[in-house]
Amino acid sequence: MDLFIIILALGLLMFIAYRGFSVILFAPLCALLAVILTEPSYVLPFFSNIFMEKMVGFIKNYFPVFLLGAVFGKLVEMSGIAESIAKTIVKLVGKKRAILAVVLMCAILTYSGVSLFVVAFAVYPFAANLFREANIPKRLIPGTIALGALSFTMDALPGTPQIQNVIPTSYFKTDIYAAPVLGIIGSIFVLSMGMIYLERRRKKAQEAGEGYLGFNGDGGETAVAAETVNPLPVPLAVNTSPGRQIFAFIPLVLVGVANKFFTISIPKWYPEGFDFSKIGLDLFGRVDLATVTGIWSVELALVLGIIATVAYDWGRVTTGFQQGINASIGGALLAAMNTASEYGFGGVIASLPGFATVRDGISHTFTNPLVNGAVTTNVLSGITGSSSGGMGIALSAMGDKYIQAINQYNIPPEVMHRVIAMASGGMDSLPHNGAVITLLAVTGLTHKQSYGDIFVITIFKTLAAFVIILVYSLTGLV
Repeated sequence: MDLFIIILALGLLMFIAYRGFSVILFAPLCALLAVILTEPSYVLPFFSNIFMEKMVGFIKNYFPVFLLGAVFGKLVEMSGIAESIAKTIVKLVGKKRAILAVVLMCAILTYSGVSLFVVAFAVYPFAANLFREANIPKRLIPGTIALGALSFTMDALPGTPQIQNVIPTSYFKTDIYAAPVLGIIGSIFVLSMGMIYLERRRKKAQEAGEGYLGFNGDGGETAVAAETVNPLPVPLAVNTSPGRQIFAFIPLVLVGVANKFFTISIPKWYPEGFDFSKIGLDLFGRVDLATVTGIWSVELALVLGIIATVAYDWGRVTTGFQQGINASIGGALLAAMNTASEYGFGGVIASLPGFATVRDGISHTFTNPLVNGAVTTNVLSGITGSSSGGMGIALSAMGDKYIQAINQYNIPPEVMHRVIAMASGGMDSLPHNGAVITLLAVTGLTHKQSYGDIFVITIFKTLAAFVIILVYSLTGLV
């Protein structure tokens, strides 16, 4: 019965999200429904001391990353950097390879620090134009953007500043470059499998006579309506000289370089950590530098990226600056609240008796600590509909056990970091995932039209975590 309650709450949240309702409201309602069915008298205590504590704790730790990533992404769009990069990629791969061009653009933006929630907004206008010119079905755009933004550059490629790669640094005292060889192998697997799948879908549609808006214009009613109501923005004229296009990559490269610099430098700046009691502020305790270095490094790197982006084209950025910044802040708030609400949902579910059944079942079935970590994180990410939320819950509940296990079996912490990070980005993208809902909303498509392709990318992403476990077990590569 306890396990049935968890399944019921999860299924209801997925259904509600599938219908397009906000998880900010319905995640706590579904969580509390599970509590009511377990023990009605627990509702208020669970809401105030578990759901809200988890939700607020997540925002406290990671909201600055969401905010700075959103602002950076918006400025990249406003400054013309995104457009310049798009044109550079199209020149390199050709307009006929529209799917590859969009994947590469998404990958470059997310790997440089643009929030994956923002990438859809920045890339969609160019993706739509490329797909229309190549007469590729519009319904393939969400899967294409998902491959570029929500897969290998999110948590597999070493050095990515996305939140999914930052969270493990707090638990395993690693940095975002953990297990670079395994990360690259996992990235190649996801990218190659995803591209093969999407290209097969494109060819199949072409053979069937399906174009950008469906068969002879029908079958794409939702897409047509969306573009009629919200027409694609007409890009402003951008200086596309070779030198200018090269300069467009500087803010993105700067984020990566600065990230590495701060990762190395911050521990040197505070060799003994920071103790507030030494300055008379006993209430605030001591800062464990190992748990915040990764977060601080990303935040400082994004600040430098924002400054460089503004300097790239001051005139364009200052045109509509207030409106653009306010929009990016609103997007960051929505993304952070979506994720935090799902994190709170997962926290409540993890506190119910049924969760212990799931956890113990996984522990007894999968004794290998890497496999156990991958499965547990994957399941929790699926339950919460959030990679960062599921990972946070898994590490909160099992982090100490994972540390003991890697010490017992002499597994490098970097390997566990990469496995957990990549596993979090597996089954998290079920229909109730915030990024999936945002992506479909931006493209004007429905779950029915485009979610199938996103789910296939999700399967490849899930398999990738187990691929790198196999590679490590056979070769010892890190």
